[in-house]
Amino acid sequence: MPRKIIRHPFPNKIFDISCIVYLKRNRDGRADMMGKPVFGVVADDLTGGMETAAMLVAHGVDCAFVTDPEAVDTIGDVDAIVVAQKTRVIPAAQAVARTERAARALLARATRQIFFKYCATFDSTDDGNIGPVADILMATTGAPYAAFCPASPALKRTVYNGHLFLGSQLISESPKRHDPLTPMTDPDLVRVLQRQTKTRVGLLAHPAVSEGGTTLRLAVADQAAEGIRYFITDTIYDRDLDAIAELTCDWPLMTGNATIVQHYPALWRQRGLLTGEPHTRSLQPVSGKGVVLSGSCAERTLEQLADFERSHPVLRIDLTDIDSAESAVDAALRWALPKLETGPVGLSTSAAPEAVAAAQARYGRDGAAALGEKIVGDLAVAFHGAGVRRFVVAGGETSGSVVERLGIRGLNVGPYGGPGVGTATTNGDDPVAFCLKSGKLGPVDLFTRALASMKNPE
Repeated sequence: MPRKIIRHPFPNKIFDISCIVYLKRNRDGRADMMGKPVFGVVADDLTGGMETAAMLVAHGVDCAFVTDPEAVDTIGDVDAIVVAQKTRVIPAAQAVARTERAARALLARATRQIFFKYCATFDSTDDGNIGPVADILMATTGAPYAAFCPASPALKRTVYNGHLFLGSQLISESPKRHDPLTPMTDPDLVRVLQRQTKTRVGLLAHPAVSEGGTTLRLAVADQAAEGIRYFITDTIYDRDLDAIAELTCDWPLMTGNATIVQHYPALWRQRGLLTGEPHTRSLQPVSGKGVVLSGSCAERTLEQLADFERSHPVLRIDLTDIDSAESAVDAALRWALPKLETGPVGLSTSAAPEAVAAAQARYGRDGAAALGEKIVGDLAVAFHGAGVRRFVVAGGETSGSVVERLGIRGLNVGPYGGPGVGTATTNGDDPVAFCLKSGKLGPVDLFTRALASMKNPE
């Protein structure tokens, strides 16, 4: 029989409970308690989803990672499941449909809490997709409200008075204002989110967050009584994340950047939701040829490419100077395949803002992005056929294209190794290793280090 979720009888009230209990029927018809998975993540891109899984793994949580909601019911007994899909910049209706499928697959496993993972820079436009996706998750889970916590204080991504900062700059004054797909020109996240949803949006201001506990719960109750259901959370310090995690640990729905996820496992153990010794995992070594595929136009990615090029050949593909995706791929393979015999190479459609603007003027915003993703995806398939088994992929959308084109539905994710970076391998006798990284993050020498570590993972 299907598992039945016992929901809180008063969904419009503030409540703190130590555990949500799920029932299943055994062959004798008796009801048995089942408390797993504790956590189900719906991520809007693969790099963020992998980073979230890596954080959970590093905290001793047995976490599965899939890219297809239909794969959820094939996973064994685990503490957490991450479903990562390319939904950040696709049309909102498509993002909503894909997200709903993922959420329903997780809830069919009696998942205790759904977490919607998006970028620390709240990447979205007035058309979505954070608001519409949150709306469908609210409806699907039956949650009375949800918090939005994109901050990562350690990376100087903070929120104060509802305004998002990158270091000392408002996000609207940072390089993020030039993002080719989701330029962030308004730093007020309450306004940004309210333009994307009909659900009323409020703010959990820093005085309440810093107090935490009863003060923070009352701030939620007061605003909920006025009809507010979404709460942007001020977050300046890591201790603020502790308070927000404690507040939301038992909520059916939570949303945010991966950073806050690290604050939940200790709370789950306190509640008895995780028992036994912490789960440990290490990735198997993978040799074979290695490539870097880059589609991100972030400043950090451009710096990483320049560093990699000091010791490895790099081909930069100018989207304004090609006849077609097919001709660009053919030319890139003729350049790369001979060089792969002597070591890793890099291929990139990444470009500075001026070049991005030129490509968008020629192909349109979405057309330029689709062209770059097709080229990189086709290259990944060709390289795999040529014996490449180590891939470093820069950019969330680019990572999604590569994994989709290679037909990969699930990965074994290694422990967290740094902000915005996830490492993983496929199963089977001929494993493929991946480092999927956020465009904006990672050390400058990441590409070289990641390729080397795949041969000798820690």
